[in-house]
Amino acid sequence: MDNSTVTPNEPKFLAGNWTGRVILSLMILLLAACQPAVVPPAFEKNVSVTPSVTGSVIELASTPTATTTAVFIPSQKEDSTILPTPVLPTPVPDPLRFVFPTPAPPPVSAWRPPLYPVPWAPTIYDHFYFTRPIAADEINWPSQNYRYGGEFFEEVIHTGVDIPAPEGTPVLAAGPGKVVWAGYGVYRGGNDPTDPYGLAVTLRHDFGYQDQPLYTVYGHLNQVDVAVGQHVETGDQLGLVGKTGRVTGPHLHFEVRLGNNDYYSTRNPELWVAPPIGWGILAGRLMDSNGQLVPQLPLIVTSLANNQNWFGRSYGVEAVNSDPYYQENLVIGDLPAGTYTLRVAYVGLSFTQEIEIQAGLVSYFNFYGKGGFELGSPPEQESLDN
Repeated sequence: MDNSTVTPNEPKFLAGNWTGRVILSLMILLLAACQPAVVPPAFEKNVSVTPSVTGSVIELASTPTATTTAVFIPSQKEDSTILPTPVLPTPVPDPLRFVFPTPAPPPVSAWRPPLYPVPWAPTIYDHFYFTRPIAADEINWPSQNYRYGGEFFEEVIHTGVDIPAPEGTPVLAAGPGKVVWAGYGVYRGGNDPTDPYGLAVTLRHDFGYQDQPLYTVYGHLNQVDVAVGQHVETGDQLGLVGKTGRVTGPHLHFEVRLGNNDYYSTRNPELWVAPPIGWGILAGRLMDSNGQLVPQLPLIVTSLANNQNWFGRSYGVEAVNSDPYYQENLVIGDLPAGTYTLRVAYVGLSFTQEIEIQAGLVSYFNFYGKGGFELGSPPEQESLDN
């Protein structure tokens, strides 16, 4: 007695017919064997390949590269057949790409060591005079996407660092000083509610550097808790994080100004705020082959200990200032001490360099375009003037 049944999509002539089932299986195997093999694309010579992830893509001009033969490796199964090595055609030159992964919001519980005590000056050239303007129990380190010197909002240069924080987070004085501005108008003057800084506070500090006064600016507040003329101590509350002014969301915009209290007298805060104990800072000059600074050139920093990435770009061309000693056009702070790899894409080539980040210190590099990386000290001022 035949107990087989006909499934909805099964041909009736195969119902209960085992011979027919065998024939159909053989037909499927023959069709599968006729499908073309999938061959991985050829890779460009001297180009580092980054796994594809969701995020912004940085493109740079590339030069044509030599053809590279890709080898097809079959699945390691019993009786597998190794196919001949195919020779792929010369690829059409594409822009060299660095894919910047979209950074996930760091957890509030992310552990970091306490800061070095301020003022922290491990060498005569350093000036880590300020504490963090956000308390240690919150995220208090700069966003990688909004570092000093970047271009945002229709090519406007970023003259500070942005610290992501929930609206209403207390904003603290980074050092002792006198309130010289409190309210709207840090950029345009007057009580202008359309000022790009929004509600802001400016402090003139009780100390300076190289006989010049120091100022810090705290922007985009939703509440100001101090008044002009008031003296504050390190850690006193100045206001609350908000989203006033020209912003895309709540955060604190933090600036350091040296000499004059204006938009054109800023310095990179990551060279002025004390790092966590046991962590260090990376600074350097990204130049072309003729020794001229290259603006907005991306740099990827990768820890050899855990493959974590940090991202930065060289400064834009206006409204930013290098440190008198370091003469840098890129800084990435808050790096745990250890060994890292630097990667730069330039004129269609990828350059790498291993570097040691030392605890509490600034580790320095120079990049000379096609000449690649060089580790060491900042250039002498005399050589820059020639």
